[in-house]
Amino acid sequence: MQCGTPAPQPARDCAGCGEPLPAAARFCSSCGLTTGGATAKSVPAPPADQPVAERRVTSVLFGDLVGFTPLSESKDSEEVRELLSAYFQQCRLVVARYGGVIEKFIGDAVMAVWGVPVAHEDDAERAVRAGLDLVAMVTRLGDEVGAEGLAQRVGVVTGEVAVTVGATGEGMVAGDAVNTAARVQSAASPGEVWVDGTTHALASAAISFTEAGEHELKGKAQLVRLWRAGAVVGQRGGAKRVDILEAPFTGHDADLRVVKDLFHSTQESGRPRLVVLDGEAGIGKSRLAWEFEKYVDGLATRSRWHRGRCLSYGDGVAFWALAEAFRARFGLVEADTGEVVTQRLDAGLTAYVADAGERDWLRPRLAVLLGAGGGAGFAREDLFAAWTAFLEHLTRDDESVVLVLDDAQHADDGLLDFLDHLMATARTPIFILALARPDLLGRRAELGGRRASVVRLEPLDEGTMAALIDGLVAELSPATRSALVRRAEGIPLFAVETVRALIDRDLVVPRDGRYVAASAALDLDAIGAPATLHALVAARLDALTAEEKRVVADAAVLGLTFTRDGLLALGNSAEAVDSALDLLRRREIFSIQTDRFSAERG
Repeated sequence: MQCGTPAPQPARDCAGCGEPLPAAARFCSSCGLTTGGATAKSVPAPPADQPVAERRVTSVLFGDLVGFTPLSESKDSEEVRELLSAYFQQCRLVVARYGGVIEKFIGDAVMAVWGVPVAHEDDAERAVRAGLDLVAMVTRLGDEVGAEGLAQRVGVVTGEVAVTVGATGEGMVAGDAVNTAARVQSAASPGEVWVDGTTHALASAAISFTEAGEHELKGKAQLVRLWRAGAVVGQRGGAKRVDILEAPFTGHDADLRVVKDLFHSTQESGRPRLVVLDGEAGIGKSRLAWEFEKYVDGLATRSRWHRGRCLSYGDGVAFWALAEAFRARFGLVEADTGEVVTQRLDAGLTAYVADAGERDWLRPRLAVLLGAGGGAGFAREDLFAAWTAFLEHLTRDDESVVLVLDDAQHADDGLLDFLDHLMATARTPIFILALARPDLLGRRAELGGRRASVVRLEPLDEGTMAALIDGLVAELSPATRSALVRRAEGIPLFAVETVRALIDRDLVVPRDGRYVAASAALDLDAIGAPATLHALVAARLDALTAEEKRVVADAAVLGLTFTRDGLLALGNSAEAVDSALDLLRRREIFSIQTDRFSAERG
């Protein structure tokens, strides 16, 4: 007998999260996963505007503030609200720069995901990079508000989750990876980023990790092995990674942050910017540029990277650094000439410049720069306009252009004139980073005009230098470390080259993946100054005039410190000494003793 009443549906659990489902449910209210049923036909298709759930592999980041509760108890509600607002804004900014999406804020914790709505092959690496930036951001925020102990700990887990495609706001992802990321975060130490095994395997090519041991995580039947993220050591996917002795990047974090901020300001304003990274030889300009290159390469927004070196020797080297950067853009090498240059120039212009008439105008003027054209018929202003226009064409599709100029103190006047022209006329985000010794700004103090910024690198203090040396060599005695700090005189290159000299003499040896002292006491005086430092100092002295060299030689006779009267007593004229001292101070061969307790002050 049939009554016409549908038979009751059997009870069932969600295949995604295991929660019990109502009999007729098509979607799980907990995780949003499509329930399925006996066959695909048993579940009607959802409406077009209904969010749809699917399975995806994503990287999930959980970050939680440490030390915020005591801070909030010591401040009034308005101050706490402003602090949290700044924190939330910075979290959104950092996550967005690496192509992630904020899933939710839970009190003072943040959850972000990569792989939603679009997956990338390097999502795990992006998430770890973002985690490292978030940790640094919170530390800086704590310093700014005087909150000692404010830090963030971050956990990153990569795994399969249920993703609600089309959802807005919270509730985009659910699954075991979400819960595990929160547990990993709670196990991490303040100020550190810890990851699971999958994330470690996917990101270790570009990021250094150390084992953090096995941990018991709530909800896990077995111990889970975790890794502690260290530093970014290569470009995306591990490109340009060099596994050799490298000092930890320390002491210039604030300078790097300024360069990053100026770069993002260039992107946001859509206008060019020249940044002069100013400092003496060995101070860390190249290392800071390498850290910046790794940072830019890891961002979600793409930039076209160029690099050129200014030569201090040779004939016909005007605009050499710019030509070198353009050759790389067109896939050329220095030895290429004639038809090879013409063919690749044509191919590059077709790829980067849509308008045929514009290509015809640019072609002969770019050929001059690349050494494939005479250039006799073009005025300098005409060439400058064409080279600027080509760089502007490279910024299409919301991409910015970065040009790094190494050894910019050797730049010829023509190249410096071009930089002035570029800053004055370009209307697109072109970021120029010039690495230079103080000589450059001594020649052209107003280089770049109002669109120029100077980031001055100072020698490291003793505490920072000691930390750098500890990062190079373990198990040093306090006496040896102090001696290395004194020898380095605040210059990172001096410390690195001295350690390399110790390695060459087997006084420092590799052990368990790092370098350690072979004995408790190291005789640094026995090795003298490394040949690399001899060459560096000799090159700087050879660039001096005869009169300047004489003053340096006389000063060396007097010792590490000397007085003006002492130089005059050696037979030098007052006019010559004063002129030479002024120039040598600007070139940072000499510095003035400012200690008021010193008998040789000044």
